[in-house]
Amino acid sequence: MTNLDHGKFTRMTTVFHSLLAMDVFFLFFTGYAIMFNDELWWMLTLMGGSGSVAALHRVFGVGLLALVVFWVLMMVTTDTGRSNFREVLPTPGDARAFLQDIQFVLGNADERHPNARQFAGGTADEIPLLSYVGKGVIFIFAFELTLLSISGLLIWSKTGLMQYFATQTAAMAFVVFHGLLGVVMLMGVMFHIFEHGFHPAFYPVETKAFIPRSMIPEEHSDDDDDDDGTGIERLQLSPGWASASNLAGAATVIGIVSVLTASIFDTGYPVSLELLVGGGPTNLLLTVGVNIGVLVLFLGMVLSVYGNLVRIRWEQQMAEQEAESADAEAAD
Repeated sequence: MTNLDHGKFTRMTTVFHSLLAMDVFFLFFTGYAIMFNDELWWMLTLMGGSGSVAALHRVFGVGLLALVVFWVLMMVTTDTGRSNFREVLPTPGDARAFLQDIQFVLGNADERHPNARQFAGGTADEIPLLSYVGKGVIFIFAFELTLLSISGLLIWSKTGLMQYFATQTAAMAFVVFHGLLGVVMLMGVMFHIFEHGFHPAFYPVETKAFIPRSMIPEEHSDDDDDDDGTGIERLQLSPGWASASNLAGAATVIGIVSVLTASIFDTGYPVSLELLVGGGPTNLLLTVGVNIGVLVLFLGMVLSVYGNLVRIRWEQQMAEQEAESADAEAAD
């Protein structure tokens, strides 16, 4: 283990991350089985048809609302939650780091800001838990989930929505907004899966999202203490990393482009005239691309399950080591 992948999150955060990921994955699967019903007809059939899929989508939507409400209450009512919330708030240092990184990209600065050196020589102890990049990801996802939840509640009953707004077009605007916002988030989640699953230091998954910091020993071996770096230089890449990374990268790009293109065809522009989205022009290439995008989501779900299995195995190893230590002390 390098000191890059040491756990930095609390147990509550890692559990919440896993539950939120699973719920969002199933919201994507059910939502886009409806939206891209011509490209993902097999998913629609597999889940029992449009009525069944719509019901499942609402169930997972309620699950998302429950998770969001729980997280907000925890942030407000607990000391740890309030402390974590303060950690997430942007600071002047984040603005300086962002500006320096922009200058670095433009060739006007010699190096990136220290907060961004996790993968370039900085150590986990020197780098803040959340850089401006991490904070940006949290705020973007939180903003998107909030809008998706509100728009999802508004379109819960399309008939009622049409009666309230008096026109079908106005009601469909909410449906299309909900679907297109989900497409934006879908593209971000695909990149998130690739970023945290195929980095050479973490491949095949970044364990700090699953193993809480309370389970990571603070002390290091003598070799670690003698090393001023992150330990990344001692890593040996898995022989299959390059092929797997290239394949996953290509699938991510194809999936993002395909769902973006399909969303234009399947929702209509600017507002669909029909109540049921989907039914765009049949295109074999687009069908393959959208299905590759769904494959990337399946890959993300598998990696999430794998991360939790790694945590369980880590817990077992820690318990065995504690039992051996207790036996040794008893024998002495």
